[in-house]
Amino acid sequence: MNQEVKKCQNCKKEFTIESEDFDFYKKMNVPAPTFCPECRFQRRLIFRNERVFYKRKCDLCGKSVVSIFSPDKPYTVYCQPCWWSDKWDSDDYAMEYDSGRNFFEQVKEVQRKVPHMSLVTGYSTLVNSEYVNHAGYAKNCYLIFNSDHCENVLYGTTVNYDKDSMDALILDESELCYQVINCRKCYRTFFSEDCSGCSDVYFSKSLIGCNNCFGCVNLRNKNYHIFNKPYPKEEYEEKLKALKLDSHTFLIEEKKKTHTFWEKFPRKFIHGFHNVNVSGDYVYECKNAHYMYQTRFVEDGKFCQFMTLKPAKDIYDLSEWGNGVQRVCDSITVGEGADTIRFCFGTWDTALENEYSMFAVSSSNVFGCVCVKKKRYCILNKQYDKESFSRLRGKIIQDMNERPYVDSKGRVWKYGEFIPYDLSLFDYNETTAHQYYPLSKEQILEKGWRWHEPTPAEHKITLLSEKMPDSINDVTDSILQEVLECMDCKKAYRVVRSELDLLRRFEFPLPRKCPDCRHMERMSRVNPPRLWDRKCAKCGQEIKTGYAPEKKEIVYCEKCYQKEVI
Repeated sequence: MNQEVKKCQNCKKEFTIESEDFDFYKKMNVPAPTFCPECRFQRRLIFRNERVFYKRKCDLCGKSVVSIFSPDKPYTVYCQPCWWSDKWDSDDYAMEYDSGRNFFEQVKEVQRKVPHMSLVTGYSTLVNSEYVNHAGYAKNCYLIFNSDHCENVLYGTTVNYDKDSMDALILDESELCYQVINCRKCYRTFFSEDCSGCSDVYFSKSLIGCNNCFGCVNLRNKNYHIFNKPYPKEEYEEKLKALKLDSHTFLIEEKKKTHTFWEKFPRKFIHGFHNVNVSGDYVYECKNAHYMYQTRFVEDGKFCQFMTLKPAKDIYDLSEWGNGVQRVCDSITVGEGADTIRFCFGTWDTALENEYSMFAVSSSNVFGCVCVKKKRYCILNKQYDKESFSRLRGKIIQDMNERPYVDSKGRVWKYGEFIPYDLSLFDYNETTAHQYYPLSKEQILEKGWRWHEPTPAEHKITLLSEKMPDSINDVTDSILQEVLECMDCKKAYRVVRSELDLLRRFEFPLPRKCPDCRHMERMSRVNPPRLWDRKCAKCGQEIKTGYAPEKKEIVYCEKCYQKEVI
């Protein structure tokens, strides 16, 4: 089929469906979408609360737990041990499909009855890691998100196969790293961005295979450099020793200085390498993958984000995970061998042929189910034989097309669109959508979405940021008893034991900002999930890049960047 231009139901902008897109939709046996790629991405993120935690009681055992559900949410919530136990069965919340009612209204009814997991984790793979979310295979970790296979890692997002590291955004296969963004296979790398295969590197950007560098940019396989100038080993070590890296005041000044220095150098139009026929940003080791964002190991994919574990193949509009996933359309949080998944949120562990379901674990052929484990041929959590399931599925799809769900803004939800916004378990400002598409309360409500009013902090500040010791050498264990004030948002936060131990090991000062403000500061230095048309600053060639045209960065095409840097 030839390409077709459509108008997005949500933003009203035109978007193009290419002939290869139609081929994929035909293979998945679904119609083409009526929302543009960007609105589809935002729509999926509205279903995902990554990092907003609350205290509430488990509705089964009564214990106080940390949860992504606020106490005022109208859902039953179980702690991790209870949810993953055999103390309950999703069959107890099954519903018979009523053809006289809208299908999504019935899914919402199941949502209200069935128990939800307090956090989205591979619970059985966690060791001493109670405060993590969208994470698995973690040991001694604290506040890491969208992350797997980590040990003693704190305050990280999209970190995988890392150890003894802290305050990272996009970090892979690294150890002893601090305040880094988009780094991989690094050791003792600090306050740096876009580095690979480096060790003992400070305040540097876009280094590959470098050791013992400070304040450097665009170097390859270099040693003992300061602001791109080479030094003898002994002189370099003397200069580094003279720096006051234990001082908060010094680090703030040095960060400003090095970031200004970085701006003088060109940047490649895309963050990525080891790719074949790709487009997007932060794309690594992918093949035939387009309009990707923060993805690794994807083959034959389009419009995907946050794919972190290999392999992943034949996927469109999938946000988060991987690890053997294939044949997925417009879904979020799908992995661990899942196959042939359509319009789902949270399905993993050899899941197969699932549609319009939420938190379907080790289940196959489920349609409109919520929180099911090891189930087959279920609709609205009710079990059927294979033939009855197939007939009823066909009937529901027909009903969805003839009498679609229509939300308060007139957006129409037939079969082939993701789950309607109204069925999100979370309010907009609790979700990952708010990180990438921040909106005011008024804007959120105007779009027909929900706003969650933040609750006042209960903790009394005992130590203001300006009263904190400037040097880590002046910090005693008593800091662990203090309630600190964030210098930006003025909210309360604490320093935990593992954090203090790492900072002393690194010999870096205490942070003056809370974990959320530190995360958003890192987010501000990452390109957004969007591509712009721009010209190479060197040769004038047209490029598609994550750097907006109005930004001041010097952006080169691949050829010019390789010629100048390597």
